[in-house]
Amino acid sequence: MEATYRFSEWTEDAANEFLVLVVDDDPAVREAVSGLFASIGLRVVQHTTAEALLAAPMPDQPSCIVLDISLDGLSGLDLQARLREDGIETPIVFLSGVGDVPMTVAAMKAGAINFIAKPFRDQELIDAVFEALHLDVQRRAELQRTAALRIGFASLTPRERDAMTLLARGLSNKQVADMLDISPATVKTYRAQTMKKMQARSFAELVTMARALGLVAAEAD
Repeated sequence: MEATYRFSEWTEDAANEFLVLVVDDDPAVREAVSGLFASIGLRVVQHTTAEALLAAPMPDQPSCIVLDISLDGLSGLDLQARLREDGIETPIVFLSGVGDVPMTVAAMKAGAINFIAKPFRDQELIDAVFEALHLDVQRRAELQRTAALRIGFASLTPRERDAMTLLARGLSNKQVADMLDISPATVKTYRAQTMKKMQARSFAELVTMARALGLVAAEAD
């Protein structure tokens, strides 16, 4: 396979920060896929079996898994299920053969990002992996935002937490005051202090933060 592709603008300056985990028991396919991504600057780690990937530490940088769905031993579907059970959400791009349609459908229902049929076009696989890496960047950024919110929420006093939760649920200052047995003026003070500590630029943003923390149910679409 000859690759002449280059990263899009969002990846160009940080190519070496991304990692592609290639899991395939066919040496020819594994080497071809690995060589393709290495040729465009991505870091690649190869595994011959699902068991080998599970035994290795998972990367702490944006990454994705290119996974043969029909591995010997633990199959691609089995690996997908094991990762999900372990709380590992690294995006998966499956490689599938002509006879793997039922397994491919099951993989997509279980959350696979994409599946590419063998034999595949280089650009098709590159596009699928770029999409998976982009999703992992977004996922990790969201985890960091949520972690920062939890730190901010932990800095609140118990009363400030109660006030934030009730206000974010739509209760008025008076209703919150009655529930907490405090004055409406104190509720306003808690609200201002909470917004400052949580670094919320508006009350609407504070409500969004409360939803992200699970304090308020997300609005239905």
